[in-house]
Amino acid sequence: MLSIIKSLCVEGLHVHKVDVEVDVSYSALPSFTIVGLPDTAVQEARERVRSAVRNSGYQFPIARIVVNLAPADIKKEGSGFDLPIALGILTASNQIEPYQSEKAFFVGELSLDGKVKPITGLFPLVLELDEYEDEQYQIYFPLENFHEAFSTHLQLYPCSLLSEVIGHLAGIIQSLPIKPALKTSNMAEYGDMEDVIGQTYAKRALIIAAAGFHNILMIGPPGTGKTMLAKRLVTILPSLTPEESRQVTKLYSIAGKLPSDQGFIVERPFRSPHHSASSIALIGGGAIPKPGEISLSHRGVLFLDELPEFKREVINALRQPIEEGTITISRARSTMQYPAHFMLVSAMNPCPCGYHGDSKHPCTCQPGQVLRYRNKVKGPILDRIDLVTEVFREKTERIIQGKKNETSAEIKQLIQTIHQLQRERYSSEKFQFNSEIPARVLKKYCTLTESASEFLKMASEKIGLSGRGLTKVMKTSRTIADLRGSSLIDTEDVAESLQYRWQETQY
Repeated sequence: MLSIIKSLCVEGLHVHKVDVEVDVSYSALPSFTIVGLPDTAVQEARERVRSAVRNSGYQFPIARIVVNLAPADIKKEGSGFDLPIALGILTASNQIEPYQSEKAFFVGELSLDGKVKPITGLFPLVLELDEYEDEQYQIYFPLENFHEAFSTHLQLYPCSLLSEVIGHLAGIIQSLPIKPALKTSNMAEYGDMEDVIGQTYAKRALIIAAAGFHNILMIGPPGTGKTMLAKRLVTILPSLTPEESRQVTKLYSIAGKLPSDQGFIVERPFRSPHHSASSIALIGGGAIPKPGEISLSHRGVLFLDELPEFKREVINALRQPIEEGTITISRARSTMQYPAHFMLVSAMNPCPCGYHGDSKHPCTCQPGQVLRYRNKVKGPILDRIDLVTEVFREKTERIIQGKKNETSAEIKQLIQTIHQLQRERYSSEKFQFNSEIPARVLKKYCTLTESASEFLKMASEKIGLSGRGLTKVMKTSRTIADLRGSSLIDTEDVAESLQYRWQETQY
């Protein structure tokens, strides 16, 4: 007998409907075959399903069983097909009645005792079905994935046992579709900007970076507060828009990193990989490519502490996603593209020992060592950083006094206003922040006064700005003018922006 159970799978960021076709034939030698481009995890479902069916009180048929995952030209991965395969076998062997619904979908891994275990990537599956806006659609999924099941139209059925699913389909067990409560993330773990004593110059640079979503590099001796400032940057960024929330939550769900106590991600992510991270960990990859750190920091902050300590190939891997806002990962089996619109925030010491130019500690490095250390982040990657600021050591008495500054909430309100201004300005464009303005419309949105234009021309020739560096100055000037409440970019805006082109005067 033939049975068909509906399921779903994820390929990159795309969701596909899958028909789990099961044929049970008692006229042939016993076997169990799964076809339709299954990966190793799907192939191993044979042993999991066999034990789960028996331990749930049913008979596993001694027959030739063929399971086809259609369409067969799409790679199937993961353990989410265990539940529909088990239901298909029980239906095809006449142990349970066929479920006559074309709008019921089943996903879940089975343990050997018949429990329904959690899977990765449930959120995009629910989101795909929810877009049909049909309240007749149903999805049965593991109870432990409950925090990922956000829907406005679907009937959601979390389940913990194979027998529970069968009982509900037969009408023996009554359970109602439920809606999970929305949980927000806790930003208290990142601290507050009022905790930062002094550092007026560095905080000003961070506010500019946050307002225009610019990349920033902080340079200073150890213990001056670079990491402290970076962590608090995320507390002054406005919350994600609904569309951004869906994108970010989808990426975390696919990567299996969606916190069980959080659910829908509404605050901008903050990722801080260690400098020993590989390029695959940063950009993503694997036999079947998964999102890396740059995609997990999409629409948020990617913080690289001790930037020169990262491997050169890791640093160079950032160049393309910084420019394009996406990362394409090509492997022999597949090619995936993930979004990567992130704010790069990095920090470094001025030299290997960390005390070059420090008034309190003498530097023990030779000039050649300092130059080699700085050259690790010189060139193309440094040219893609909008602001470079020095973080100086604060006076001891000022730290002891602990004078409070503006809170993150106060600064966040200002940033929120600037972000809304940019969304309205670029409402007809495909970008939303000043840092993303493409060259074709740079003059349209970065209008300089005559004096500012002359000043920028003179300064550019004197410093030797590259073409990319010049556009970075104009975009940063646009943000500074926005903070000043001006529609035109004036000389003072350009002058402040040029102060953050530190690298042009250091090499």
